Amino acid sequence: MVNEGGQLYTIEGVAAALLLLITAYFIVNSTSVYTPGDTHISDMQLEVLGADALAVMDTAPDSTVKKSPLRQIVEQEDSVLFNSIFLQTINARAGQRQDDIQYMANVTYVDPVDNTATSMHLANSSRPFTGTEHAVRVSRWVLVEKTFPGCAYTSCSGMHAALVEVLLWRD
Repeated sequence: MVNEGGQLYTIEGVAAALLLLITAYFIVNSTSVYTPGDTHISDMQLEVLGADALAVMDTAPDSTVKKSPLRQIVEQEDSVLFNSIFLQTINARAGQRQDDIQYMANVTYVDPVDNTATSMHLANSSRPFTGTEHAVRVSRWVLVEKTFPGCAYTSCSGMHAALVEVLLWRD
């Protein structure tokens, strides 16, 4: 053999080049691509935002004396107050521009006489729900003192649990 050291350097160079090419191949193929499976993240964020807004609305300054705003809204069926508080809570952002979240809210209660669930519309945002939007649903149980419409029995008055459900979507 004429130059054994040169052959060893050649084999070492080829191996190093192959290592660099394989490393570059793995780096290029490991870049993240946005897949449709990741779309649920924005839905989860919207759901948490809606649940937090309902929780804030259901918090009374002094729960032994005062009622929470959400309880007052359900008892008085005040859609204007719900609209102002809920939209202010969910659309608040740190920047100048507000978020453009739309909603539709309903209240469901159980008639104690015949155990049927009845739902009544509470409030809407500025744009009606058409069914083509990708929406999420959030809900919160509220203990209210109210006689609901359509219930003429004395067992209908008093404390009842009502379910406030809000359908949220982004424009």
